[in-house]
Amino acid sequence: MSKLLSLMCFRNHCNAGLHSISKYLSIPPALSILTCKEVPGGRLPHLRTYSLGTGRAAQSRNVSVSSSLKNCHSAKVTQNSAPMSERTSDPVPTCVELEGSDQAEKDFGSFAKSYGSRKVFRKMSPELLDLKYRDASRAEEEEEVVSRPVQRNTTYWYFLQCKKLLKQNKLAEALDMFETQMLKAERLEPEEYNYTVLIGGCGRVGYLKKAFKLYNDMKKRGLVPTDATYTALFNACAESPWKDSGLQQALKLQHELKRKNIPLNLITYHALLKTHALCSDLRACFHVFKEIVQKGHAITQETFNFLLMGCLKDKEHGFRFALQVWRQMLKVGIEPNSHSYNLLLRAARDCGIGDSSVASRLLLSNEEAVTPKVTRGRRGQKVKNGKEWTCAATLDVDALESQLFLEASTRRGEESLQVGNVTAHLNEEMLDKPVMENDLNPNQKYLNQDVFSDLVPVNRNHVTPIESTSPLSSVTSESLPNLLDLRIDYTNIISLGSVRSASDRLALMGNMEGFLSKMKGHGLKPDIRTLTLLADIVESGSQSESSLLSIFEEHGLKPDILFFNTWVRKKAKLGDLEGAKALLSVVSERALEANTHTFCSLAIACRTQKDGLQLLSDMQACGVNPNAHVYSALLNSAAKRLDYVYLTEILRHMKHNKVAPNEVIIRQLEFAAQYPPNFDKYKSKNTYLEKIDGFRGYYNHWLKSVPAQETPHPWEKFKTPTKQVEVEQANSGEDPKATN
Repeated sequence: MSKLLSLMCFRNHCNAGLHSISKYLSIPPALSILTCKEVPGGRLPHLRTYSLGTGRAAQSRNVSVSSSLKNCHSAKVTQNSAPMSERTSDPVPTCVELEGSDQAEKDFGSFAKSYGSRKVFRKMSPELLDLKYRDASRAEEEEEVVSRPVQRNTTYWYFLQCKKLLKQNKLAEALDMFETQMLKAERLEPEEYNYTVLIGGCGRVGYLKKAFKLYNDMKKRGLVPTDATYTALFNACAESPWKDSGLQQALKLQHELKRKNIPLNLITYHALLKTHALCSDLRACFHVFKEIVQKGHAITQETFNFLLMGCLKDKEHGFRFALQVWRQMLKVGIEPNSHSYNLLLRAARDCGIGDSSVASRLLLSNEEAVTPKVTRGRRGQKVKNGKEWTCAATLDVDALESQLFLEASTRRGEESLQVGNVTAHLNEEMLDKPVMENDLNPNQKYLNQDVFSDLVPVNRNHVTPIESTSPLSSVTSESLPNLLDLRIDYTNIISLGSVRSASDRLALMGNMEGFLSKMKGHGLKPDIRTLTLLADIVESGSQSESSLLSIFEEHGLKPDILFFNTWVRKKAKLGDLEGAKALLSVVSERALEANTHTFCSLAIACRTQKDGLQLLSDMQACGVNPNAHVYSALLNSAAKRLDYVYLTEILRHMKHNKVAPNEVIIRQLEFAAQYPPNFDKYKSKNTYLEKIDGFRGYYNHWLKSVPAQETPHPWEKFKTPTKQVEVEQANSGEDPKATN
């Protein structure tokens, strides 16, 4: 009986606890008590769950109440120990002690935190944490006292700093700032423009390896390169000191862009065209030029300037190629600039005209017969990329290419030349024989502007003698043709003679006066570069050469030391040592100082030992120390004359001044120390080789006593300064960390 009373009291106590919970939660006391679940595999009961809800059964809340394990265990033991008769048929709930209202409020809903679906949380910035935990009453005081924290530099700030350093030609400092401060110190994520500005700086100095290393790092970070990036990469290939490696990298990048179907703009195509012009040949340039036209890009002055640069690669036919490209540029309607004229002068100085017969057929024939057809298009005509042509003409690139690389298919003895409507068959005997009035055909006897002649040496030194009664006797220097014109008056032209020197090629362009008049016709003025090239091309001792300084004054220009060095070098190559020295007085009158390049040019004309030693003493009097280039020029002059006493004196002077020889000097001395092939000094006597044994003995001793000069790597100066210091200290045996 006592056990039954205790169970009834426990039930009343549970009902009172549930009533208090329902009162606290404002829920009607409609309760349904669930039976206690037992833990699988154990005897202890689990948590008891009470479903609290209204009579409408529209809302329900589950309240989990932790039971007292001790009371649950004692209740279960009591229930099992009671007789079967005292047990009720209905199951009686186990005893559970409810916690207080404060504890229930604190633990309600806390078990769901362990099973949340959110796994990633963002870190809160230190500034927000300070705002969260800062006292509002002291906020104003702290803002007045505490200074503002220093902000971190952004990626755009580093972009501006690197750009500023690159303008000052400080590529090594810019690379160090990007790699050390930005990436390692501040750990910033670089953007595309950070890489592009550095690749552009590497491209301008030819640092090919570093440019492509930055490009590969850029792709690894998932950054998308732009047109400026590809332009900088192609420019790095063009400016590389190793042209073969630059061309290989450019072709590899070009194939990559084609494989990815990445279109290129006109600026990027110009960079690719520049790469082929400097590293390949003119044929490769025309492949790119053809692609530019096919893609619908507008042809500009810069496009033809790169083609003229490609003509300079062919030393045999480059001048003829340049004249043909020049005419095609005028045919399309594009006006040349000063750079175009300078490239023509370079072609006249460095390149030949090739076969005279082929040059005559292409340069002295009717324009419509040899010039590729230009189809006139409508203005505003749309192309594939939606742009408009800057000129209303479309160029036939295939016809121009086939005409440029035309090879002579006929023999030198008999040429078939077609000039306008007149065709003449000439042989060597007719060219060597003077042209008389009776030898002319009836159609050629009286020439007019409608009928073009078929003969002609333009060089005045090779003009065929003509009788005074001939209508061709009125040929003067003013009536000579200018091959830079599209329309040429062929009245006084007989044939194109041998063009051997640079002055002969300049005569085909109207000499210096005609060339400058063509520039004036296009509204251009010559710059210092133009006049310097003219000084190197004009005939030595001519009236044009003496009027160079007056042209400077006419255009308001001041000649620099580079102009005079070119002039001195030209006279020295001709062996005019006195004329070259006379220019030094003009240099002093212009308030200019002779530098090492001036004396190096003078050393070319010092062909005797007396002149060479006198030049070295004059350099010491002027306070200029001779370097390896000056000694190399003196050694070259002595080796050509097989003057071994002169060579020995130059070597002694080098040893006395402690000038280390470079690779060029060693190659010159090795050539001078070799015996001629099939030479036997015991069989025959050679006055030029009497002193060679003495020179060979002193040369071997000189090699052991003089240290050689190591050729610096062209990219050594662009490496990080800190790395260079560590390498030097490692080589010297010092600890790099000790100096820091």
